[in-house]
Amino acid sequence: MQYKKILVPTDGSDVSIEAIEHAVSIAKTTGAEIYGVYVLDTTPYTEIPADGLWSNLKEILEEEGDNALHLVAKAARKYDVSFKNQVLEGNPEKEIVEFSEKIDADLIVMGTTGKTGFDRLLLGSVAERVLKHAKCPVLLIKQKE
Repeated sequence: MQYKKILVPTDGSDVSIEAIEHAVSIAKTTGAEIYGVYVLDTTPYTEIPADGLWSNLKEILEEEGDNALHLVAKAARKYDVSFKNQVLEGNPEKEIVEFSEKIDADLIVMGTTGKTGFDRLLLGSVAERVLKHAKCPVLLIKQKE
């Protein structure tokens, strides 16, 4: 399979960094372009009034996103891989799937914590929902134990 566009959703976590490394390695081999994406998850904050408090919280989340996407840029530059970064806002799995379709991604590479049992039932998994709804292949990188 020849990949041209690889989407790498990141939140800056250790497992996201591992996913970035895998994506960059694949891109280096295939000549693909990396699309780093950070989703500002606004779903828990829908009840917060749109005043100074939300503005401050949004600034903090945007800074986290910038830091996470900096890791994509750093890895891509290190291996001379072309990349573009994008901050999105909304429900993470929905935004990731929609963005993958918008850019016509050939592959999504993302980390998963590998939660099982009650934790998985309670929290669900963004990666699992992306895997279920994405129209392109999804490579899940499991967190090292």
